[in-house]
Amino acid sequence: NLPVNGDKMCLILLAYQMRPDYPLVLAANRDEFYARPTAPLGFWPDLPAILAGRDLKARGTWMGITAGGRWAAITNYRDPAALKADAPSRGRLVVDFLAGSRPPRAYLEHLRPQSRGYNGFNLLVGDRAGLFFFSNRNGRIRRLRPGLYGLSNHLLDTPWPKVAKGKHRLERLVAAKGPIAAEAVFELLGDRTPAPLGRLPTTGVGPEWEQRLSPLFITSRDYGTRSSSLLLVDREGGLMITERTYGSDPPGGWEPPDRTFRLPAAFCGGARPGGPP
Repeated sequence: NLPVNGDKMCLILLAYQMRPDYPLVLAANRDEFYARPTAPLGFWPDLPAILAGRDLKARGTWMGITAGGRWAAITNYRDPAALKADAPSRGRLVVDFLAGSRPPRAYLEHLRPQSRGYNGFNLLVGDRAGLFFFSNRNGRIRRLRPGLYGLSNHLLDTPWPKVAKGKHRLERLVAAKGPIAAEAVFELLGDRTPAPLGRLPTTGVGPEWEQRLSPLFITSRDYGTRSSSLLLVDREGGLMITERTYGSDPPGGWEPPDRTFRLPAAFCGGARPGGPP
């Protein structure tokens, strides 16, 4: 069995303050066992300010936004030798931030002392005032400056082939004139080309699985990319999020319709995200 477990993204590509009309462009894939029960993108009945998909086993999420303009996303840090069977769900960290009121840095400062009790994770949290990154593998809180970022199952901007390829293609999309086309982003995220054997990382899952996990979009009999997401924040602070889901029959088969929600700036607080760098 593949030694990974759920409720987080496995690839996040991020263009931050690289376009005046879209200060935030985030494209992400969630990889998970097909058998793990999941609710699609939507507002949560028990936490109605949260808009996210939901892992129905641990009740967490891999990425979400709120009506107040907060957002968060998480990836795991792949290190099967260090997995703790009884560790709490990492997907609950996203929920805790979205449901809370602490500013991003304050939330991460609060989390840091207890973060080693979780399996390895990388957490991005943001609101209208800023964007921050934290990994419990190095314990550092980092405010992100304008630029292009990529995150998979290691630290931010570790140049795994899928991260390097995804960043390059997102940079081209962001640099092009005109609106950001959702279909172009989903095409980027749908790349199923495995990395060459000589460029694979070594994370402890063995060469066969390293190659299976190396594409931007993963397929196998039991495990693969379950959803792709696009999050856009416009210059006024409005949010748009789209989720495309995939199933196991066949593995990686698109399950329409896509789910798109738009939260206008007045709903989210009406201020440009990120503020001054």
